[in-house]
Amino acid sequence: MSSKKFQHIFLLVQLATVSVFLGRAWQHIIWDAPFRTLLWDESWMSTILPWFSSMPYEDFITSPEMDEAIQNGIKINGWFYVICALVAIFIKKIPRLLTYILWLGSASLMFLAFLYCKEKFFQLGQFWEYSLQFGSPIFLFYLWKKQELSDHLILLMKIAIAITFVSHGLYALNYYPRPGHFTEMVMTILGVDESSAILILNIAGVLDFVIAIGIFIKGKVGNWILLYTVFWGLATTMARIVGHFYLDMMEDTLMMWVHEAVYRMPHFLIPLAVYYFYLFLDKSSSLSQPKTEINTSDGRF
Repeated sequence: MSSKKFQHIFLLVQLATVSVFLGRAWQHIIWDAPFRTLLWDESWMSTILPWFSSMPYEDFITSPEMDEAIQNGIKINGWFYVICALVAIFIKKIPRLLTYILWLGSASLMFLAFLYCKEKFFQLGQFWEYSLQFGSPIFLFYLWKKQELSDHLILLMKIAIAITFVSHGLYALNYYPRPGHFTEMVMTILGVDESSAILILNIAGVLDFVIAIGIFIKGKVGNWILLYTVFWGLATTMARIVGHFYLDMMEDTLMMWVHEAVYRMPHFLIPLAVYYFYLFLDKSSSLSQPKTEINTSDGRF
């Protein structure tokens, strides 16, 4: 692969990493994050709290000071994501040691996925749905460190894509309780009734599983399926804005939903990077094949 093509793929993974960090930073600084699902869990905190404080659990969860401390901790975590985004943006210009912050950022995103998983009564699909989000910083780190796109890294990207789509499909098919806003978004965007929206989500869920297998098929079939993941990842990302956009409350709706689209951008940018890799790999392979010589003396090849 040429240096120019590598840089294009690098840019896509870099953009995916920056977007997930900036989107999560916006969430933590402006809105909220589910830290209280852990800190207000009596079965957890009644054991952990005595290690740090003599405060009874009842006082802990009702204390305004503790609630303010939790909220400040969430905001601090948001500013940490801003730092991670800056590291991703300037990764080519900063000391190599600082690039390891991307690993800390990925670990923080994994912890956030765990909190969402706990909030949903430990539905594993909720955790793994964020695979492309917490995987993007790691992909960027290795691209920068190795300065090449290896088959091993491409395989890891495809696994992350497959896991993300399977996890999404489990909710679309109502294996886990289907979030109500899934149905509402489909109804709003496509202008269909509830039964039609449920049918569409069921079809999408089945396709999620087909995609998770199909992206590992070699050749043009696999490439077309990868292209579909780009389209579907972009569609589900933009649905957060389109499905909740109201012209008479434009500023409020954008403030509430743009960040949810931004941190989902890896869902189509990473598949696009993999598709780009295979697209130009196939082209370079065809260009490298020896051409058949033509013998013009007797009119035969």
